[in-house]
Amino acid sequence: MKLVAFFLLIACVSAKAQTDSLTVIRESKKFQQELNKSYKNKKTSPLNAADLKKFRQHDFFPISANYAVLAKVTLTPDSPYTPMAATGPIVNNYRAYAIAEFELHGQPCKLTLYQSRELSSNPEYRDYLFLPFTDTTTGDESYGGGRYLDVRIPKGDTILLNFNLAYNPYCAYSNRYSCPKVPANNDLPVAIKAGVRLETTH
Repeated sequence: MKLVAFFLLIACVSAKAQTDSLTVIRESKKFQQELNKSYKNKKTSPLNAADLKKFRQHDFFPISANYAVLAKVTLTPDSPYTPMAATGPIVNNYRAYAIAEFELHGQPCKLTLYQSRELSSNPEYRDYLFLPFTDTTTGDESYGGGRYLDVRIPKGDTILLNFNLAYNPYCAYSNRYSCPKVPANNDLPVAIKAGVRLETTH
């Protein structure tokens, strides 16, 4: 939960700054530092004891403000909660809360932002939205199961999606976890060379 809270804080700060390049770079560096820190901490790391000893830092794509895109948002908050397929036996309920549309690399892109039923009842995470996605780097330069972004419910009709903050699900590192699978509708037709990249070594 603490890690989710940090991701949301970064997303909120970045959104306020809109597409300011220096802010995007600064907050993305902070995100990388905190993500590495959490994985080195045995209390918060998904790594087993052997991998934890070897872990130094994540592999990241170079930070680029070009991957912080301002998307037009269409809210769909009345959508029903349904189980989201997972990699393991634990399945959680999500609903499609909003559709984000933007252009990247000259191509139109669309992603669905999801709201967790469990977290929506928690005051601390009531405005949390979950964005799982795949792209053309998936399985080649990034984790084959896709990556995640955490954002807050936008107050207007736009939202900043900073893909430099994209991270791997825990099941990328251990089969002890049951992680939401990326819905087919969140497969992007472009390469997102930002955020955590494919892990070759810890």
